[in-house]
Amino acid sequence: MIRLYVAADLAQGVALALDQGQSHYLVSVMRRAVGDEVLVFNGRDGEWRTTIEVLGKRGVIVRPTAQERPQAIGPDVDLVVALVKRARVETIAEKAAELGARRVRLVITERTNPERTRIDRLSAIAAEAAEQTGRLDVPQIFEPVKLSRLIEEWEPPRRLLFCDEAGDAKPVLDALAGAAPAPWAILIGPEGGFSPAERETLRNLPYATPATLGPRILRADTAAISALTLWQAARGDWREGDWRGLEVS
Repeated sequence: MIRLYVAADLAQGVALALDQGQSHYLVSVMRRAVGDEVLVFNGRDGEWRTTIEVLGKRGVIVRPTAQERPQAIGPDVDLVVALVKRARVETIAEKAAELGARRVRLVITERTNPERTRIDRLSAIAAEAAEQTGRLDVPQIFEPVKLSRLIEEWEPPRRLLFCDEAGDAKPVLDALAGAAPAPWAILIGPEGGFSPAERETLRNLPYATPATLGPRILRADTAAISALTLWQAARGDWREGDWRGLEVS
C-alpha cells in the first residue's frame, strides 16, 4: 500500500488535505480512485490507514479510519557529514533515512568545498526514503555549520564515532565493543579528509571514539552508509521503537 508522510496532525475521522505533489502522485501516477486506501504518518501520531474521499482539481482529501501502528522511533544516532558534491549529499540524505539515522547534520571543515545546499530538497528526499522503508519518522536535516561550532555546542552525553581515515584507530566494530548505552553521532569527513589540526582536536575530545572503516579511501556517501550500518550492528537497539532490521526493497 502507498505510504505518505504528512505534516498535519492525525486522528480518526479528521479529514486531511494532501499537498499538490502528493495529490498529483496519487491521481496521475498511481491512478488511485475514491474509496482507495492510503497509509499516512507524520512522525508523531503513528501510522494511519486512510480512505480517499475527494479527488478534485484542488487536490486529494483522505480521512483516517484506523491506526495501523502506534508512534515509535529507532535508536538515537545522528549522522554528521562534511559537505560534499550535491549529488553525494542527496544520496547521503536518502541512505541516512533508510538506515535509521534520527538527524543529519551538515558541517563545513577546513578542506570542505561547499556547494549550495537546499535543505528543503534534502528533507523531501529523506521523507520519500522514509515512506518507502516503513519507518514512522523522518530524519531532521540541519543547515550546515562550521565543525568548530558543532564542537562548541556539543551536548554530552552524546558520544561521537569519529571515522578517522588516518592514524591507528581500531575498526568500527572493535571501537564500539563494550561501549555504554548512550545517544551517538557518526562523523564523516570531506573529500580531502580532515586537516591535522581538526584530527588532533577530534581525537582529544572526551566523548569521541576514533575508528577506521578499513584500508581503502572511501567516498563520503560510501563511508556514511558503511559507518551507519556498522553502528546499527554494534549499538542499534532493535527493541527500541520501530527499527525492524534491514529489508531489501
